Amino acid sequence: MHKLTAHDADTQSLDLVADNIAKLTALFPEILTEGADGGKRVDFEALRELLGTAVEDKEERYNFTWHGKAQARRLAQTPSTGTLRPCPAESKHWDSTQNLFIEGDNLEVLKLLQKSYHQRVKMIYIDPPYNTGKDFIYPDNYRDNIANYLELTGQTGEDGRKLAANPETSGRYHTHWLNMMYPRLKLARNLLREDGVIFISIDDTEVTNLRKLCDEIFGEENFIAQFIWKCRQFTDARSVRNVSTDHEYLRLFGNSRGSHNM
Repeated sequence: MHKLTAHDADTQSLDLVADNIAKLTALFPEILTEGADGGKRVDFEALRELLGTAVEDKEERYNFTWHGKAQARRLAQTPSTGTLRPCPAESKHWDSTQNLFIEGDNLEVLKLLQKSYHQRVKMIYIDPPYNTGKDFIYPDNYRDNIANYLELTGQTGEDGRKLAANPETSGRYHTHWLNMMYPRLKLARNLLREDGVIFISIDDTEVTNLRKLCDEIFGEENFIAQFIWKCRQFTDARSVRNVSTDHEYLRLFGNSRGSHNM
């Protein structure tokens, strides 16, 4: 037994970029080339030639995009610098339990789980922040440690980092929510088994964007169902349109076209 350091392989999250390149070059070994620094690179022109007419060249095409999407995609590929720290003193039946409870920023936790639980999870349920225009809070930059989680949940005081609400008057009202959701859903999909499923709670505000987002990440053909659940028994006085909605939604997507027996 030896003491692990930050440089040990066991403390590093899965390198998703290297994993994607390995999968791609396993299918098309001829696209692998060397960069100016001697490192491995992907020859996209060679890949384009191999895919032939399946490559879209037109500027006008069906596409779901928003400001910051490319950065959100890169964020999902960035390795975590955090480490899961066991807390036996705060646990129940540490030596025999089959359960795992993790407290932390969900983006970083999802990254840390990639190595141990990659394609091993049968079911995921998430209840993401609803984009209400008032209490959806997002950081104006991301830091890869537990402080981000503790600050957003009010467990620590201000440390000089600006936080901002997402008002409906914001020109990027939907954009901020999409940028928050994209990397988390992308990483969640990596954890699902071939026959795995994910349930996502949502309300009217982002239900349409969530469907488009999941169509892209999980595949439109892997949409299974949308459930409607009655979340209120009485009139909602908060309505500003004289219509009281008493329901929200639960979206269900699968990871592949395989069997999804509930």
